[in-house]
Amino acid sequence: MAVSGIDVSKWQGRIDWQRVKNAGVQFALLRAGYGDSLSYPYQIDETFEFNYTECKRVSMPVGAYWYSYATTEEMARQEAKSCIAALRGKQFEYPIYYDVEEMRIFQTGRTNEMIKAFCDEMEKAGYWVGIYIYRAAVQSYLNERTRTRYAMAIAEYGPKLNYSGPYGIWQNSSTWRVDGISGNVDHDWCYVDYPKLIKERGKNGYPKPAPKLMYQVIRDTPIVQFEGTEPAGKTVQVYGRKTVCGVQYGRVTKDGWISLKDAKQV
Repeated sequence: MAVSGIDVSKWQGRIDWQRVKNAGVQFALLRAGYGDSLSYPYQIDETFEFNYTECKRVSMPVGAYWYSYATTEEMARQEAKSCIAALRGKQFEYPIYYDVEEMRIFQTGRTNEMIKAFCDEMEKAGYWVGIYIYRAAVQSYLNERTRTRYAMAIAEYGPKLNYSGPYGIWQNSSTWRVDGISGNVDHDWCYVDYPKLIKERGKNGYPKPAPKLMYQVIRDTPIVQFEGTEPAGKTVQVYGRKTVCGVQYGRVTKDGWISLKDAKQV
């Protein structure tokens, strides 16, 4: 099921995010900034902090994007480092997109290498990264690996996206209007439950999930804290462990614990 969103920058001015949410917008992609690190922090979008704080206040799920001017892999890596610095300490429910639009990028003949350089840095820092790009540029300049490796947000304005490859977001308009914003704004449809995936995998500032510990019960073992047993041969997931009187127990439900001396880790 598609959800309705917008992407914004300083060009939308001061946004009333409560009115935007009340109008039915379900997520927002915020421009964090643009360019390489040589002028950091001056290339952070001047409305980024306000937009992020207000979106969190009204419980609007957010992602972010970084507009690229890179023409070499090293410049792309520097852009990633600036982006990481701007995002530090924040949490994002949607991907962080590398905004690749400038013709100078495509004219280098190394668009895919620059995208990889940026995305490698972002992924090392724990972010779920994607590419924002126009449909014609995807088909003209991106190779198969790039198209399928990252979360794709593709812009094509009109009633239909003429693209058969995988994508998560379609930007279908640059002249959308919504209560709370004076003037035009980009509108997006999202087809992937990114908030669920990002939180489950501990990306974009969210905590890493606890490792899954699987145990096979060797012999029937009593469960402490409530009556019952786990039958021998059953494999159970342990969510936590504790020691009571020298015996290790693993928590398998909210209240139930099995004795790990009667189980082996698998």
